[in-house]
Amino acid sequence: MSGETVTVGEAARLTGVSAKMIRWYEARGLLPPAARSAAGYRHYGEIEIRALHFVRRARDLGFDVEAIAGLLALWSDRDRPSAAVKAIAQARIVELRRRIAALEGMARSLEHLADACCGDDRPDCPILDDLSAGLGERAPREKRTPP
Repeated sequence: MSGETVTVGEAARLTGVSAKMIRWYEARGLLPPAARSAAGYRHYGEIEIRALHFVRRARDLGFDVEAIAGLLALWSDRDRPSAAVKAIAQARIVELRRRIAALEGMARSLEHLADACCGDDRPDCPILDDLSAGLGERAPREKRTPP
């Protein structure tokens, strides 16, 4: 790019971040306000494109906007301690592992229910019975309607 600027559409194409998300990131302060043409169009330079790549990669790794803001601040601070960056990454790893464990638990529960279901022409279904557990008997089974 070296000195030239691009429109929001071209920035989106170059970074894989939609124009709508670029504007959203700008509104949330992850990016500085874009330079504007005389006609009011946003223009982005090499620094903003690099920041958008950074944000995209951080989002791909599951960081939330608050964490990305912190990482961007650390990225732009050449005197930063790498320990601060590592601590943010390690906290994210802990959260990802917690979510993975929760998803694996859900998969095991569904596997158990699916294994218990005959999957035939009969109306008995342990999957539906489990999903409705605790709802109480509001109506006879034949007439039950979704809440």
